Amino acid sequence: MTVDLPSFKARLTAGQRALGVLLRMPAEELVEMVAVAGFDFVLLDGEHGPADVVELRRHITAAALHGVPVLVRVGSAEPALVLRAIDAGATGVVAPHVDTPEQAWALVDSAHYPPLGHRGFATYGRAGDFGLVDPRRHQERMLAETLVFGMIESPDGVRQAERIAAVDGLDGIMVGVADLAASTTLADPPPAEGTRHVHAVLAAQGRMRMDIVGSLPAAEASFADGAQLVVYNLTATVMAHLAELRTASPSDGSWD
Repeated sequence: MTVDLPSFKARLTAGQRALGVLLRMPAEELVEMVAVAGFDFVLLDGEHGPADVVELRRHITAAALHGVPVLVRVGSAEPALVLRAIDAGATGVVAPHVDTPEQAWALVDSAHYPPLGHRGFATYGRAGDFGLVDPRRHQERMLAETLVFGMIESPDGVRQAERIAAVDGLDGIMVGVADLAASTTLADPPPAEGTRHVHAVLAAQGRMRMDIVGSLPAAEASFADGAQLVVYNLTATVMAHLAELRTASPSDGSWD
């Protein structure tokens, strides 16, 4: 007998906290390694990594074999990739550069079927059991289980955080700290202050907060500070580890 377990979104809504890993494709074995290591979810990067939908589907399938939910970070204003990622079985999407409530609504609109959005309806992909699912049940399940996160990555986004977080259907926000720092001018509040403001807005409005980190101490600090989801940037953690391992070499790295 098949037992329907609570969805990832249902568990998060109930207050569960989750630790994940941001992976840049292609690396199916890394998806499996993350799953076997016991992480709660995988975030596949289609913004800075290759957004090949065939590879994306393979990575989602690999995670599904281990029962690990997948979020996909798409590029800016990519409704077609949002649709394909969710049709392929992704639990939800994370979109960068959501700096206005209008952009937040456009994201929600692309991720959800009517009545909440206008995502093209289909049941013949992986998410619809290749057409065997009841269409109405599929529509209801997608509405209940699809996660939608936006990324605030500019001072303009920080200034509009209250209105962005209030958009119906937006489950949470991740601050893109690197982009925020890059776009901050002397006329803007410091990035750390902007980040704290966004986090305070999320706490006040009861929205989910996702932090991206590069180390164990940073992950622990994020959870202690109130983050509900924390995701390791695997590239940063691996490179830091490689740099540490490199210090064992008795040479200075040259052949002279």
